[in-house]
Amino acid sequence: MKLSILIPLFNEAESLQPLYDGIASVMKANNYQYEVVFVDDGSTDGSFAALQKLHAQAPGIVKVVQFSRNCGKSAGLSAGQEIVTGDIVITMDADLQDDPIAIPDMLKKLDKGFDVVSGWKKVRHDPVLTKNLPSKLFNFVTSIMSGVKLHDFNCGFKAYRAAAFKGLEIYGERHRYLPALAHWNGYKVTEVPVPHHARKFGVSKFGAGRFLNGPFDLLTIVFLRKYLKNPLHLFGRFGLIFVFAGLAVLTYFGVEWTITRQMHIRPLVLLSIGSIIMGIQFISIGLLGEMISHASPRKHFTIREVLK
Repeated sequence: MKLSILIPLFNEAESLQPLYDGIASVMKANNYQYEVVFVDDGSTDGSFAALQKLHAQAPGIVKVVQFSRNCGKSAGLSAGQEIVTGDIVITMDADLQDDPIAIPDMLKKLDKGFDVVSGWKKVRHDPVLTKNLPSKLFNFVTSIMSGVKLHDFNCGFKAYRAAAFKGLEIYGERHRYLPALAHWNGYKVTEVPVPHHARKFGVSKFGAGRFLNGPFDLLTIVFLRKYLKNPLHLFGRFGLIFVFAGLAVLTYFGVEWTITRQMHIRPLVLLSIGSIIMGIQFISIGLLGEMISHASPRKHFTIREVLK
């Protein structure tokens, strides 16, 4: 069995050598066959130079992908899907907060029949107000909406069977919801507590924008799960509701005019006409969605160089 350690990174030059040393130590102690794939997400701090040294230090083991610009964590994981060759894929962050010592425990969980093992930072060494509390709320809401009961969806430390990992469509901000996506693909998902360390170098690369983007991303993937192939099923239902509501009101006024031969322009008449127009628009959006529903996912990154 071969392990692929996949590590997307952005401006983590100081962490790379100690991170690799920690991984190599665990691999050697357990006699694992392995490779380490680093994806440099357009770093500007000398990270790629550090990766070149690691590649020269461990040829055939360390592989490096360099993006031409910063594209985000999902793009890094997506690029890694095309590079990794192991039977098991371990994803980690490069900031030394994830401890490779937990990898054997993750593999034991996989041996029990699971396809995805998500790390659970049971004891977190992050700021409470900006990290811990928002994370608890995020995980609670995501568990309810996705149907997957995990304590820590957003932990970057995960273990996948290769088929489960390569079957994920990762783009945009989907890296936050990979356990849910794997579950929806029919794979068995579980979690295991993992050690978590305080950041030693640099600062977090995720800003306050994640608080706004997270809920939108969750709504997006829930929508895509249910209506990706048949968007008309959603938009058509709303469209029919608006159309029938408008027609019902207009029918009432039509009957009233037939009996009394009197007709006055009332606000309700205008609202009913607007309702019909909105209904037609919803149906039209659904039809347009049907036309593009089979478009393939986008790859929002450009690879500058690959070291194998």
